[in-house]
Amino acid sequence: MAWFFLISGLLSINMTNSTFKKTILIAVFIAKIVLFQSCKNDNIEKIQVLTASDNLPLEVGTNIILNYTDSGFVKAKVFAPMLERYDNEKSNQSIMKKGITAYFYNKDKKITSYIKSKYAIRNDRLRTMTVKNEVIVVNIKGDTLRTESLVWDEKTNKINTSDNVKITTPDEIIYGEGLESNTAFSEYKIFKITGILSIKK
Repeated sequence: MAWFFLISGLLSINMTNSTFKKTILIAVFIAKIVLFQSCKNDNIEKIQVLTASDNLPLEVGTNIILNYTDSGFVKAKVFAPMLERYDNEKSNQSIMKKGITAYFYNKDKKITSYIKSKYAIRNDRLRTMTVKNEVIVVNIKGDTLRTESLVWDEKTNKINTSDNVKITTPDEIIYGEGLESNTAFSEYKIFKITGILSIKK
């Protein structure tokens, strides 16, 4: 099998020398014989041909801005330093390996909250975005949520997580496990509160 992949790599080279072409053709012929001999006793149904294109993004962009609208109103803007979009039988998703900053808006076009993370992946079919690694959510009152992962459901305008959460408000710090909230982070529910620390003024 090693011969086959080696020769396939050589064939992608721009061949301008006729002698080199003949050498490659002979090598390909030999490689096919070796491939046939090594695989003739195998169960053909179990052979999987993997192509490099399956693992390559369809599109790659830098300094991307994604606008999300609802009935003509901008409800969110997502800024990503880098975005890779994949669209094949295995996946239909956009990966933002360098993280995102997402701003959410009300109908008055005012920012209600924002999310920051160091990694994000959007499922384009389900219209959900999963953000990971040092996730921060801040609302207009300054209340801050910190967690390690969060899912934004674009269809319901909800965010949720099953991870540990820490919410800091002007009056207290709340620790818990799991959370669901609106994207404005103004109405939220902590599934299991594990501690509350009052902040003395």
